Amino acid sequence: MVQIPSKDQKSEIERIVDLDRMGTSGTALEIAATDGERAALARRFGFLGLPAFAARVTVDRGPGGQVVVEGRLRGRIVQACILSLDRVTQELDEAFRVVFKRDLAEERDPESGEAVLSAQADAPEPLQGNLLDIGEIVAEQLSLAADPYPRRPGVKLEDVLPKPRQGGRPGRNEQRRHPFAGLAALRDKPRRGR
Repeated sequence: MVQIPSKDQKSEIERIVDLDRMGTSGTALEIAATDGERAALARRFGFLGLPAFAARVTVDRGPGGQVVVEGRLRGRIVQACILSLDRVTQELDEAFRVVFKRDLAEERDPESGEAVLSAQADAPEPLQGNLLDIGEIVAEQLSLAADPYPRRPGVKLEDVLPKPRQGGRPGRNEQRRHPFAGLAALRDKPRRGR
């Protein structure tokens, strides 16, 4: 649920829209993240860098008291390759749509008490209060658009694994070390003072 962060927790890219003051035709925002906002977002999401990030967003009223937030974000994310740890750059150009509705109770699992997510693609999220942080919505969309497993082109798992010895087995003169050999040595060591 995206709302205003608490007073002691501020969004890295805060852009507040007061829904009560929004006209009947809605509102549009151009968000161009500053250097400091991009650095803070990169830290939050574990990116190596976020050299570019911007979004165009519209906020409109929908049927049945809904608030529809639609937009497109563009940017460039730098992450570490999951195999080689080399820098991988991902260009972003993603459209998104999030629907909110007032007085919508979150459905909770009776056993765990955790929120249950709807399988519907356009299911509304609960909306509390009259303030909506569009910057936080855009930040969450950035995290969803980022590749969770970035990989440098051409890198394969075999390229980063240790190379097996000839035949892949210990030679005749090599003794295979058992994984619990260290524990066995401790067990067999004479104890002092007993």
